[in-house]
This record gives sequence, structure tokens and C-alpha cells, in this order.
Amino acid sequence: MKTSGSSTLPLLLLFAASASAQTALTVYNQNFGVIRDVVPLDLMQGVNQVRYTGATAYLEPESVILRDPAGKIEIRILEQNYRADPVSVEVLLTLHEGKTIDFLVREGDRREIVPGKIVRSGRAIMQPASRNVMAPMPPSPFGHAAGQPIVEIDGKLRFELPGVPLFPPLSGDQILKPSTEWVLQSAASGKLDAELCYVSGGLNWEADYNVISPEAGEALDLIGWVTIQNYSGKTFENARIKLMAGDVNKILPRPMMQVSAGGLIGGIPGGFPGGSPVTEKSFDEYHLYTLQRPATLRDRETKQVEFLRAAGVKSLQVYVYEGAKIDRNRYPGWQAEAIRNDATYGTQSNPKVWVMREFVNSTANRLGMPLPQGRVRFYRRDSDGRLEFTGEDTIRHTPRDETLRVFTGAAFDLIGERKRTNYRLDHGRSTLEETFEIKLRNRKKEAVEVKVVERLYRWSTWEIHTSSSPFQKTESQTVEFQVPLQPDEEKTITYAVRYTW
Repeated sequence: MKTSGSSTLPLLLLFAASASAQTALTVYNQNFGVIRDVVPLDLMQGVNQVRYTGATAYLEPESVILRDPAGKIEIRILEQNYRADPVSVEVLLTLHEGKTIDFLVREGDRREIVPGKIVRSGRAIMQPASRNVMAPMPPSPFGHAAGQPIVEIDGKLRFELPGVPLFPPLSGDQILKPSTEWVLQSAASGKLDAELCYVSGGLNWEADYNVISPEAGEALDLIGWVTIQNYSGKTFENARIKLMAGDVNKILPRPMMQVSAGGLIGGIPGGFPGGSPVTEKSFDEYHLYTLQRPATLRDRETKQVEFLRAAGVKSLQVYVYEGAKIDRNRYPGWQAEAIRNDATYGTQSNPKVWVMREFVNSTANRLGMPLPQGRVRFYRRDSDGRLEFTGEDTIRHTPRDETLRVFTGAAFDLIGERKRTNYRLDHGRSTLEETFEIKLRNRKKEAVEVKVVERLYRWSTWEIHTSSSPFQKTESQTVEFQVPLQPDEEKTITYAVRYTW
């Protein structure tokens, strides 16, 4: 239907992009995405009115860009109205408040039509939670439930619906799905495939990694998934999908609702012929991952694609003992001087030795792709050939040639013990001295090396003037001891530190 520039403007309905046009979708791992659609328009010169119903339910109206990509026809949006309140039982009950409608009442095999007046619909009153997301109002001070309808039947009030409501036909201003109405100014008449671009919530993606170790040895097999979640209210048919990784600055007045995946699908598929189904490239200050095949992403669907598979990745198992057990909840907001003067700070012992897995993300180590942040699950193959879960952790965005150190759990057969043997605070000389004794026991059947980490938390100026073992200063207030242990061996480290201020 053509539109004209007359005072009474007929409405051009565009329910979605044409079947031949392909939607492009870029999903960010920050709960939003950018959608690009092709919208066919048949415009008259002057003012045109258009309704588009192919957008998501979480469109950010102020982000809309509508243009002729060919640059032949200049179009301007004079006015835009976005409605995200499609028809539902709750909406229709609200529209019919104060009116009498019929209800279908079923009792066994008997059906009866009962008229009832809708006194209150029970629909929760909504308030803006952010610029494009609505949230329920706070509870009423009078204590009634916002979601409880009131219906008058035969002069008596019922706090529930008596049956299935039967509504009259829809009026012209009611919508079946979210819609955007534009008043467009066109410099010329003609048909064009306009490009529509907008930002929408309800979209997210994350990476997951499965790491498999053999029964013996430290070589790893690594499989990487991308998991895409669509809760936008729109199905994207045969879309070109890209995934943006990185910390893109996105202003959110209030945190948007986050929807988590219901779980991963089982099993790991075999390799893909013809190369990886996902390719990666740098884009601005971020990394862009592109699915090589068009995919359909349905509303409320979780889709997964394998994007990384590597075998024989060299790794190193690292044991770390940090013996000071500090209750962070006991010292919120403490200043360094208060910590220095508290004699009990850091004197509790942590007996657990942490197990870390370390490997380099390099081409030489059969990796080398920038790895997006995500969860890493570790498995080891048992003597019967079955995989057993051995721990999990998360990684941040990791560029190539960087080393990943991932925490997998606490060692069962390695025990640590740390105690303070001396403490002396001299206010007159502005000095404090502490002496510690650290014991490590190896109950494993093989030799190990434990990295002992000591954080010199009392003050920034310090000196270890006595130590039973060599150490390395790794940070301004951190030192590390390397302690090799044979099977069933116990070793003790002692050191004394002097703080001055």
C-alpha cells in the first residue's frame, strides 16, 4: 500500500523484513545486542506513516537508525512511537475494567456462560526500571495483592476469575506484538530496501570450555563452546550472527534482568569439515567472533556452537599454599594502620593447598586464539577410560600469548600449616617484627613442588632479615618460596620480617 503526504495518512503495515532479506545480529556478552534488518518501503514524496512489527520486545527506541543504504532517497523520522504492550489476558482485563463481560465456567462436563463485571483487573502497575524495561511497582501500603483480580457477580465480589474470560473483538489500536510506528519524511517517492539498526536487551552470549586430561601426563585437550541466549521476544530466522567480546561501555540506569541458560546440551560433537564454524578477528578494541553459517535463533532459545578444538596443549599443574586465613567479613574498610596495630590479624592458619592448572595461549601450544571470558570445566580420564570431573573456574578475556592460571580445587594429600612464633611492636622506634613457621606435608605417592605465597600485609616498608629458604619478591608486598617435597616428606620454612614506618 502506498502512502501519501495528505493530512489523513493511511498506515503502511510492515510485519517483518522481507523473506529474501537476511537479518544480521551482533550479540554482546553484556546482555544486549545490535540488530540490523532490511525493511522494504514504498514511499510517496512527503510525509508517510509506517508501522513496523518486526522488532524485539526490548528495543531501545532512542537507538533506532533507519536509512537508505544506497543513499538514493533521503528519509527522516519525524516521529516515532514504540509500543511493547501486546494483547494478553491481563491487558484485556485492564481495558475492560468497569465493564461486564462473559466468562465460560466449566464444571465437569457442564459448561455455563456467566456475566461478570470487572472491578479490578489485577494487572501489576508498571513503572520504568530503565529506559526500555518496565518493572512492577512496589507493594501497596494497604497490603492487597496487585495480581489479584476482583469480579462482581450477582452483586457479590470475587477475588478470582470465575472462568475463562470471553472478550469482544479487538479494537483498531490494540496490537498483537510489539510495534514501532514512524512518521517518515521522504525526499522522493519510490521503493527502497531501508536498513533498520537498533540496540535491544534480552540477548546474551558466553563462552564455556571443557578441558580433558589423560590418565597420566599433563597434555590437555580443549573444546570451546559459545552459548547464545535469546530472550528478546523475537525469533531471528536464518540470521548472520556475530559475537562481540570485550568490555564495551554500556550505560544502564538500573541493572537489567539477567536470564541464565537452563543448562548445556549433553555430549561433544565431532570436528567440523571445512574448518571451524566460528572465526575470530580484532574489531576496534574488542574481538569479534562470526558464525560461518546462517542460523535461526528462536525466542527463548539457547543455542550452542563449538568454536575451538585443540589437542595436545602443554600444561603445568601448580600447587599453591597461601597459609594466612583472613576473614574478610571481619575487616571491612580497615585502613593499613589499623591492620598494622592489630596483633591478631592474619594469625589463623589455612590448611588447604590449592591446585592450579597453567598453560600458555599461544600458537606454539596449539592455541593462539583470543579466548573470551567464560567458565572452564576440567575432566581427567580414569584408568577405565571414563571421564571424571575434577574442578572448574572462570577466565577473563585472554589475548593470545598470555598465560592462563586456573584454580581447580584443593589437594587432598597435601597439607599446610602456618603459625606465628614471635610478635614485637615497638612504637618508640616505629618498628614491628614478626616471625612465622610454615610446615608442608606431602602424602602423595609422587614428588611435588609447592609454591608458598606470603603477603606482607602489615606495612609497605618491610625487610625479611632472616629466612630458612630462598624466596622471590613477586610484588611490592608479596614473596614466594618454592618448596620441593618427596613422597611422605615434611618440610618447614621459617622467616622473620621487620616493618618500619
